[in-house]
Amino acid sequence: MTVKGISMRLTVAQLAERLGAELIGDGSGQINGVGTIETAGENEIAFIRGSKENHVHSGTNANVKYLSAVKQSLAGAVIAGMRIEDLDKPQLIVKNVDAALIEALNIFAPNLKPLSEGFDPSAKVAESARIAKGVAIGAFVVIEDGVEIGPNSVVAGGCKIGENSTIGNNCHLDSNVVVYHNCHLGNNVVIQANTTIGSTGFGYSLIEGSHKLIPHNGGVVIEDFVEIGANCCIDRAKFGNTIIGPGTKVDNLVQIAHNVVIGKNCLIAGQVGISGSCKLGDGVVLAGQVGLTDNIEIGDGVIIGAQAGVMNDIGAGEKVVGSPAINSKEAFQIMGLMKRLPKLNKQLKQLSKRVERLEAAEDNKK
Repeated sequence: MTVKGISMRLTVAQLAERLGAELIGDGSGQINGVGTIETAGENEIAFIRGSKENHVHSGTNANVKYLSAVKQSLAGAVIAGMRIEDLDKPQLIVKNVDAALIEALNIFAPNLKPLSEGFDPSAKVAESARIAKGVAIGAFVVIEDGVEIGPNSVVAGGCKIGENSTIGNNCHLDSNVVVYHNCHLGNNVVIQANTTIGSTGFGYSLIEGSHKLIPHNGGVVIEDFVEIGANCCIDRAKFGNTIIGPGTKVDNLVQIAHNVVIGKNCLIAGQVGISGSCKLGDGVVLAGQVGLTDNIEIGDGVIIGAQAGVMNDIGAGEKVVGSPAINSKEAFQIMGLMKRLPKLNKQLKQLSKRVERLEAAEDNKK
């Protein structure tokens, strides 16, 4: 399939130079895209993850099936971590395949028309708002009183920025992002379409038989280099701030409740729900559909497996799975036992019958 808007075309040798790669083979071929080993065509480069210990090469019986796929691929060249013997394609040998892949994808990204610097005529910008040079404001954007936006940031069509909120330098807000009042975004923040920052948290008190909403007068602080996916909701604090630390990446469809504090360089996958006042350390990983109950603390470097339900604090460096979440080693032991339950149940029935026969024999002796 041809992707419209792609205009970049490089020779294999030019691409190798751009990637800082060692070129093995003919560098004259033309490359205009990136694909997988299975799908790449003659003008695309594919990639092979691996290291010296597990990389595919002839002379071993490891990864034979994958090696065969590499040799049958139609790709015009491959990016690899080490040389593949007897491969009739140009090879770009790099120290870090993932880093090279990211660079190649950036090189061959679709050439889309950027939002132009300045204000779309349909945008509504308060007179008191302070908008720096180089900012691009899209169609039907609403920017309220007291807002500040730093240099070279982009606010795409349909966004709304509430009173007294600030957006730092080089930020990018995709279409229809809503940032409520008194929220702060640092520098180089990316927020994808339809995400809401600073909505009122889900906090109620039962008073005289009715649920009364607790006012949420705090804000949200999103620090530098945070990236947030589409259709996420990040609630404002009751008092103080909900905080997402620098370098943290949040997937689509994530709910982060009021007064949550998330450390730096965390990874939060899709459909995660983090309840109010939870505290996450640095480098925490939450896999898809993880749920955290309120007011718990997750230590630095914790990894929580998919669909886990976390009810208690977790110490630094632990790996947990399951619902309720427990240590992964213990959980895998339990899962192993569960697989044996049908056999154990059969054995139990057989033993029960033997016991019944033995007891009957004893009764007959009496």
